[in-house]
Amino acid sequence: MATVAKAPRRTREHKGIKMALHATHRDAGKVTVVDLSGRITLGDGSALLRKTVRGLLDDQRTQILLNLADVDYIDSSGIGELVSGFTAVKNRNGNLKLLHLTKKVRDLLQITKLFTVFDVFTDEGTAIRSFD
Repeated sequence: MATVAKAPRRTREHKGIKMALHATHRDAGKVTVVDLSGRITLGDGSALLRKTVRGLLDDQRTQILLNLADVDYIDSSGIGELVSGFTAVKNRNGNLKLLHLTKKVRDLLQITKLFTVFDVFTDEGTAIRSFD
């Protein structure tokens, strides 16, 4: 009897690993730009966002721009973490602003009425200048 090799099935777990949230940050003058990619979801995604924002605040970086260009999905936990980060930064007399929202993320923020809470930008230079 011949054996037939099958391609590995793509499971949720496999997709979860591929789509995990990644965060890097860079300085643009007094502003810290956080480049996020992947999914901000319950578990590691929202935890990484929390850890990143809190770590920047611990380093006295209170002017934060979250670049969400490569974030393709945010669940309710991720939305909660965005609001929590916004509040934590405001409590330190800082600013947290959003850059390059995808259509899905923009729609979600509009549905939840949070679009008016955050300053949202489509151009990085304009966003950075807005902190002055």
